[in-house]
Amino acid sequence: MAIKQTANAHWEGSLVEGKGNVSLATSNSGSFDIDWKARAEEAGGKTSPEELIAAAHSSCYSMALSHGLTGAGTPPTSIDTKAEVSFQAGVGITGIHLTVRANVPGLSQEDFVAAAEGAKANCPVSKALAAVENITLDAALV
Repeated sequence: MAIKQTANAHWEGSLVEGKGNVSLATSNSGSFDIDWKARAEEAGGKTSPEELIAAAHSSCYSMALSHGLTGAGTPPTSIDTKAEVSFQAGVGITGIHLTVRANVPGLSQEDFVAAAEGAKANCPVSKALAAVENITLDAALV
């Protein structure tokens, strides 16, 4: 049975002058202000769809990498993933760059990079974002 997760958004006004908020309804973890300036210029204490995508991608990717490494007999001690989502007004999302640093005892850098690439290709959020042409990865052991 599929699990459903819910977020709600409320918007008032035009795209450029308007404002709104998005709330994480399933977890009730919070409500976050959104506006065009935060999306296209600077955050100014507000979030954007791209930051929320980055949060989803970095967390899903870390989980997928952990699962793959554990399944291969080399469970990680820690994984830290940063996702940077690039947005250009009038164009859309132009790229996503993942940076992952992990502590995986007994694993070579080469095998880690292979596992990291596999997680990039197979995590559910990566698959959902397949329309983004430029998803890059920088993977290293620490």
